[in-house]
Amino acid sequence: MNGKTIDQAKTTDLRGSWPALQRAARRARELAAQTGTELIVMRDGVLQRIRPQTHEGATPSTSPEGKP
Repeated sequence: MNGKTIDQAKTTDLRGSWPALQRAARRARELAAQTGTELIVMRDGVLQRIRPQTHEGATPSTSPEGKP
């Protein structure tokens, strides 16, 4: 790895990949909120279940790996 950020990449496709990933994540949250589906994410090495809210953003469940 060269230590540069992705917005400094030589190729246009690579530079555009981060905004594309952000759009995909936003759409996944929207769809999950509409269908009542939890999202599975990894944060700081911990698997978490996220219950998306109907507005922008999401809140993590009460415990790692979605265990009540």
